[in-house]
Parts: sequence; C-alpha cells; structure tokens
Amino acid sequence: MRLEYFQMVDRFIEVDAGERVARAICTVPLQSTVFEGHFPGYPLMPGVLLIECMAQTTGWLVSALTGFTGLPALAGVKEAKIRSAVFPGDVLEVEGRVVHEGSGYAMGEAKASCKGAPVCDAKLTYRIIPYPSPELRAGLWDWAERINFPAKEFAK
Repeated sequence: MRLEYFQMVDRFIEVDAGERVARAICTVPLQSTVFEGHFPGYPLMPGVLLIECMAQTTGWLVSALTGFTGLPALAGVKEAKIRSAVFPGDVLEVEGRVVHEGSGYAMGEAKASCKGAPVCDAKLTYRIIPYPSPELRAGLWDWAERINFPAKEFAK
C-alpha cells in the first residue's frame, strides 16, 4: 500500500468473473505521513482510506467486467461502517462484489477483514467514464501487472 499515492491494493489473490467477486490484500504501511496527524502517538488508518481500499478492490473488478472500456469513478458510498480500528502493519483482506452494471454505472458491495475479524463494509456506486487518454489506460495495464490483476483476460 502506498498511501501517499492512493495505491491501496498490494495484490489480488482472487478474481472470479463468474461469481463477480475479487479479493485483494492491502497491507497498511508501518510509516506514513498520514499517521503524523491521525493521530500523533496513536497512529490509526483513517476510515476514508479504508473505504478507498474497498473502492479500489471493487473498482478493478468493475473494470474487468466491463472489459476495460472505461474508468470506474467512485460516485457514491452508502451504509459504510467502520467496525474496528486498523493500525500500521495490519494486513487487510478486502472482498469486492459487483451486484449490477449497466447504463454507464456499476453497483458493488465490499468488506474488509483483518486477522479474520470484520473491519469495514460499504455499498459502492461507480460511474463508468471514458478514459481521458491512452496513456492512462496503458498505465493501468502496468499497474494491473504489479498487483497481480489478470487484466488481459478481460480486455475488449
């Protein structure tokens, strides 16, 4: 996880198009400037960044299921719940599930756990937008390789 770059997913451990589910590992770094203010002497992973972990995991799956024809931009978060604290060094397992896609939108559900215990969950909405440049799409292919996402299996 590279918090300063908003690259939350370290690697995917499962992508199942038939079941419409993806599972990823997100390891909270031991050191980050984020923890200097959140909170001094008691570093905690901010809840908004936990939501971002879920959004990125599910967003990669949305990309795959739509054949990488557009960029899934997070458009809404509903019923988000943070169930326990997450600390530097914790390893999160995040599961994203796409429950609907069509008409330029996708709906997903996501949850994260740490050491088998629930950490957070939310319902997510994405707007599928055109890629603003071929360079961004190419950059995502490179990123997919680094995080073990099987993007080429889904490309149209």
